[in-house]
Amino acid sequence: MLSWDDQQAAVGEVGATLRSYSVGGEEVLDGPGPRDIVSGGRGQVLAPWPNRLDGGRFNFGGAGAQAALDEPDRGNAIHGLVRWLTWSVAERSPASVRLTCPLAPQPGYPFVLELSVTYALGVTGMMVTTEAVNAGSGALPFGIGFHPYIRGRGGSVDEAALTVPASRRLVFDERGLPAGEEPVDGTDYDFRGGRVIGSARLDDCYCGLDRGDEGRVEVRLSGGRDDHEVVVWADLAFGWVMCYTGDTLSDMSRRRQGVAIEPMTCPPNALRTGVGVVRVEPGDRFEARWGIARLERGK
Repeated sequence: MLSWDDQQAAVGEVGATLRSYSVGGEEVLDGPGPRDIVSGGRGQVLAPWPNRLDGGRFNFGGAGAQAALDEPDRGNAIHGLVRWLTWSVAERSPASVRLTCPLAPQPGYPFVLELSVTYALGVTGMMVTTEAVNAGSGALPFGIGFHPYIRGRGGSVDEAALTVPASRRLVFDERGLPAGEEPVDGTDYDFRGGRVIGSARLDDCYCGLDRGDEGRVEVRLSGGRDDHEVVVWADLAFGWVMCYTGDTLSDMSRRRQGVAIEPMTCPPNALRTGVGVVRVEPGDRFEARWGIARLERGK
């Protein structure tokens, strides 16, 4: 358990999963219970690729890979290889924890990758720092995403107002793989001005992100009558954001209880298409940061 001022957070060693985050005694996340199996990707780290990978296959630098199809009905691998592994606690303080996970070469990813994720509480809320080091002898492809569900007020996202500063979204085929992209102008997917979710069903990947002066994109969720809003921010390393209202979760009792706001460094199927994939040379380090803050509305 992490604690700073009126903030508390719980991080699990399996998958380096963010299981809870509260401010002033109010839970921000719709996360898994302390002893529950994680469902719907709640709070998990998605690496070395986020979202879906067509057939679980890709080629990079002459090396072929075949990952297990953990979405067999659609013929996809999904959300990478580290979310069910046990990570090690490398550093810990009352307000922060750094967990590490060495990923050895395997059929689904024949590269040597050393991952670390640091969760830290402070004056600006929670900040999550990722470091990925290529410990092998050749270049490797890398992508990462995170899967927090931001809780809707009153047990539903219907009355929550969502702001997504994005001009485009990906268009998916029947297997959940990108088949192109389109502008959001004049569509039900345009949340740039902020509006109540209502009956909208979202499972969409946004791009063309508008950023502030510090290069951060900020997705906001407020609870209608609440004076506070939750901001999920991400730095320049994250060029895509998924928003998912949970309408297809296998546990029907958890549907539309929160909005998964998922910063990603690359879109779905990136290791097949090459779009947004980070090339990490031997000995090099990739870093990225994102975070969550609960603010007074309008701040």
